[in-house]
Amino acid sequence: MGIDLDRHHVRGTHRKAPKSENVYLQVLVKLYRFLARRTESNFNKVVLRRLFMSRINRPPVSLSRIVSNVTDSHKGKTIVVIGTVTDDNRLLTVPKLSVAALRFTATARARIEKAGGETLTLDQLALRAPTGANTLLLRGPKNAREAVKHFGFGPHSHKASNIEQKPYVRSKGRKFERARGRRRSRGFKV
Repeated sequence: MGIDLDRHHVRGTHRKAPKSENVYLQVLVKLYRFLARRTESNFNKVVLRRLFMSRINRPPVSLSRIVSNVTDSHKGKTIVVIGTVTDDNRLLTVPKLSVAALRFTATARARIEKAGGETLTLDQLALRAPTGANTLLLRGPKNAREAVKHFGFGPHSHKASNIEQKPYVRSKGRKFERARGRRRSRGFKV
């Protein structure tokens, strides 16, 4: 067997197992790997792939996002989140919901249950809906992190890009990274 010179240093980029050593996550992977293999359901394949993801790629989902995504056609369906469900105190009333997730914050769990809804673990969901029937799979905003705002080309880079990078600035005062532009207040002579 020879060496493939062209693909010598190419690394497979998709995960085949989670990096985490969390025992519960390992059991869930075992369960959904079985379901993905033995059922013809795409839902199980998607859940399995998302269980492998890093925490950055499993962003939290707030209660307000769940409520805004549940329309009249989704009534009676179980909302599935492969990540954390968090509370949103801007949301005044929580409707009766059935939510299955990897984790719940204490306040989110309390508010869902107080409204007469139920919170399920993913293994309970597998017993109830092994093919993902009557479920609505949601995920959070991946690019809502503060760090994402600092990615891309910076200002004045003259690159053909519409992505503006936000600079890491020590402070927002007069002496710190103020664009001079064409305004007198910024020390630019016309």
